[in-house]
Amino acid sequence: MFTGIIEELGQIERIEHTADAARFTIRGALVVDGAGHGDSIAVSGVCLTVVERTAETFTADVMAQTLHMSTLSDAHVGSPVNLERAALVGGRLGGHIVQGHIDGTSTVLAVTPGNAWRVLRFSVSAQLAKLVVDKGSIAIDGVSLTVSNISPATDEAQWFEVSLIPETLAATTLGERRVGDLVNIETDILARHVERMLALSAAAKTKEPQNATAPRSAS
Repeated sequence: MFTGIIEELGQIERIEHTADAARFTIRGALVVDGAGHGDSIAVSGVCLTVVERTAETFTADVMAQTLHMSTLSDAHVGSPVNLERAALVGGRLGGHIVQGHIDGTSTVLAVTPGNAWRVLRFSVSAQLAKLVVDKGSIAIDGVSLTVSNISPATDEAQWFEVSLIPETLAATTLGERRVGDLVNIETDILARHVERMLALSAAAKTKEPQNATAPRSAS
């Protein structure tokens, strides 16, 4: 479990591809401090498990499904990544509950600069749009953010926006994002649970009673 408060900007140092997976070695001296075999580290929002580590790097295996769903499929040696260690029980929850189980990717549609802020607009699929609400939480490349604007529900192409402060722009990879870039997104876990509950409730209402019996004919 993570909070979406990025601890360090890391860098991919090595990628070894296999038939259905890849092994990433990532530099991040802060996040490997105290990390052990089997610990979790979020890499641009993707929860990965440490299998090897040095004083300044860690290595993790990435399954084919994760590569397919995330921007790690396009990563290369030298790519910067946002890094966060798993949250400590009893610590302050500075962001929101982030699992590191991303829903997929979104595309940067627009970047609007301001005096102190920068507004980024992202695409969102119809399937995920119902999980994104104005002033709700969302994780983009592992960064906990508040949705500042959303598209009207009637729009065919759905989008959402976030407003980034200078600290976020400087401390994460979001400061380098340009129109057309892909990012990993994870919607709010509470929204996902509510959506599933509503779907199951609606499905139950459409089912016929299982104990109904046909009337017997008179003999």
